[in-house]
Amino acid sequence: MQSHDAIERSAPDGSFQDWMPQSIRSASKVLTLQAGDNLFWQGSTAIGFYEVLSGRMRMGRPTITGQHVSLYVAHAGDFLAEASLFSDVYHCDATALVPSEVRLYPKGAVLAEFDRRGDFATAFTAMISRSLIAVRVRNERLMLHSARDRIRHFLILKADDDSTVTISGPLKDLATELGLSHEVLYRTLARMVSDGEIERSDNAIRLLNPA
Repeated sequence: MQSHDAIERSAPDGSFQDWMPQSIRSASKVLTLQAGDNLFWQGSTAIGFYEVLSGRMRMGRPTITGQHVSLYVAHAGDFLAEASLFSDVYHCDATALVPSEVRLYPKGAVLAEFDRRGDFATAFTAMISRSLIAVRVRNERLMLHSARDRIRHFLILKADDDSTVTISGPLKDLATELGLSHEVLYRTLARMVSDGEIERSDNAIRLLNPA
């Protein structure tokens, strides 16, 4: 799919963490992308990290065989490319799956605040640590061979007090998150409903036996 340049506009007051210094908010920029637009490519110069404000962004990486592997799908409130602050280039591609907005936090402004404010550097490190934990959990899930086991692993960790997980995007995005083809995900969910393991509505899945 052909890529298009992101359209930049002045950044309004954002919904970032309360500890984000105002100097970085002021330096940030909001980028608007249409479905199929690339935010950055593997190997392109790393200029900062991003917050997804709306829409969905797919992180992926081309392989030596010419295929493209999806790593995960970021939704509103998620962050992209935090590690790029300490790298010259991005290590994967970021593509908008639907019309989306992201906020760019420039590398220079963030690193300057690291030098000036130790409390901000500590808070940012904690955010990176949480992201690393999430990656490790996802890798643990991908090591499960059974599609049903992957789905249950995901649901148990994401469920609310009512054992329900709200699905914010299409099931194809969930299939990417679980490392499954969408056909396998659909068939497995149907079997789990038939076996009485889950209930499904338009945008939610409820575990009937979460233990």
